Amino acid sequence: MISRNQQLFERAQQFIPGGVNSPVRAFRSVGGTPRFFVAGLGPRVTDADGKSYVDYVGSWGPLIVGHAHPEVVAAVRDAALRGLSFGAPTEGEVDLAELLCRSMPALEMVRLVSSGTEATMSAIRLARGYTGRDLLIKFEGCYHGHSDSLLVKAGSGMLTFGHPSSGGVPADLARHTLVLDYNDSEGLEAAFAEHGSRVAAVIVEAVAGNMNLIAPRPAFLSAMRELCSRYGAVLIFDEVMTGFRVGGGGAQGLYGITPDLTTLGKVIGGGMPVGAFGGRREIMAKVAPLGPVYQAGTLSGNPVAVAAGLATLKLVHAPGFHERLARLTRQLTDGLAAAAAKHGVSFSVQSIGGMFGLYFRDQCPQTYAEVMSCDREAFNRFFHGMLAAGHYFAPSAFEAGFVSAAHGEADIAATVVAAETVFAAW
Repeated sequence: MISRNQQLFERAQQFIPGGVNSPVRAFRSVGGTPRFFVAGLGPRVTDADGKSYVDYVGSWGPLIVGHAHPEVVAAVRDAALRGLSFGAPTEGEVDLAELLCRSMPALEMVRLVSSGTEATMSAIRLARGYTGRDLLIKFEGCYHGHSDSLLVKAGSGMLTFGHPSSGGVPADLARHTLVLDYNDSEGLEAAFAEHGSRVAAVIVEAVAGNMNLIAPRPAFLSAMRELCSRYGAVLIFDEVMTGFRVGGGGAQGLYGITPDLTTLGKVIGGGMPVGAFGGRREIMAKVAPLGPVYQAGTLSGNPVAVAAGLATLKLVHAPGFHERLARLTRQLTDGLAAAAAKHGVSFSVQSIGGMFGLYFRDQCPQTYAEVMSCDREAFNRFFHGMLAAGHYFAPSAFEAGFVSAAHGEADIAATVVAAETVFAAW
């Protein structure tokens, strides 16, 4: 008998490209049928066939307090009853902006938007408007949303310009983007030596989460900060994924590096679509209506989404929140590593705060090339084995995982036991 998930997927493919509204959901890299979820509560989700899973995706990061947390749901309900949208200022926007500026070291002013993509797109436009320069430096394997300037992959050599990695992106636009290797300080220094007077901005995931989890080498971030300051370029930390996930002050607080601009999303919406970009007051003063860099959005600062974000961040700022989250995440990673080692599986794993990465190679990767050397077929076997056992990991070998505060030690222990069974079958 055909499953309800399969029925929905076949129906979806008739009306939605690939049957999904975001590509990774299609299960193309792992094979099989996507799960259509109908409910989530705490650390668990339930699919259309009624099967429950311990969830390590968490809507790709925002559900740091778990699914349908009662305080978040109550805040959303109360806001919705007052009105879904006004296209005009509300007090909640001010509250959220003030909280963000108090929480993140680099934020003096902030502008709310509706997504992480919109935040990074706007930050890059602002950096170009502030500096009067066009050239953008990004790093291969870091994803910053799907705006044209960022859908660029590396050229054939370290100092060659990028070329479009998506149809519909003009080659002329891609030539304004220089793509370098993540964690390569020497390559960054060489790029500035050759192009420094033309560089408007460097944008980076301070902790990479879109080629799986890659920790930054301390010298890499330090060199980036020093070079941007020396050459007058704007340093942009994309903290859409890391903001409030790796610590209360984000990656910038964790590593002690202050960027000029920061982009945020995910957690600050608590599961609702919210993003933000902000930074130094003198740069943010270039944003309309104060300055010439235009940015607008009818649903920016949407009151329902802002309410979800405020309720989530209130919970996140509770004493000991991040310490417990990091401890649970380490319990998961240590358990998975022990299970793999017991059965001789080539496997490594690491965590930072509530984020984790697992890799089918002997050592944790530090570069994009090392990520690409992981055994993807082994990951696919692991993914489907865990899925069958009721544990939902990201359906791609190149995505970080997430633990929420709703996960308990029993959930983690059950996942480790299931992993040992999967590895034993190899």
